[in-house]
Amino acid sequence: MPLHIIKLSVGSEDIDDMYKWLKDSKAGRDEFSHTTRMFPRRKEEIIPGGSLYWVIRGAVLCRTPIADLVPVTGKDGIERCRIELKHQIFPVQPIPRRAFQGWRYFKDEDAPRDLPKGDRAKDIPPKMRKELLELGLL
Repeated sequence: MPLHIIKLSVGSEDIDDMYKWLKDSKAGRDEFSHTTRMFPRRKEEIIPGGSLYWVIRGAVLCRTPIADLVPVTGKDGIERCRIELKHQIFPVQPIPRRAFQGWRYFKDEDAPRDLPKGDRAKDIPPKMRKELLELGLL
């Protein structure tokens, strides 16, 4: 079973907003990417098959398959990790998640399952989704 990463999508209102942000981050590469400060020590468990699960407005809402983890050095000389992501976003069964700093490993058995195609849960407005999650209705 692959190991995943979970991370906050700070500033995103919904999945479409996060997709736009990822699309803008491509910077000439074929794949989406997100650069983070720490490099995962368990790369071999993440690649292949791992995904980056995104927490948006207090809930895990989607995942993006991870293509690679690449060490990069910033302009400030600090080592970072560029998480290269496949050009796919899969809405998942929403689960509440409190805010945290950085990223965390996410075991496959703890990860929410993908929503079936045509499921309308991803179209629920963020405020209503949060309330429904808090009530245990999603």
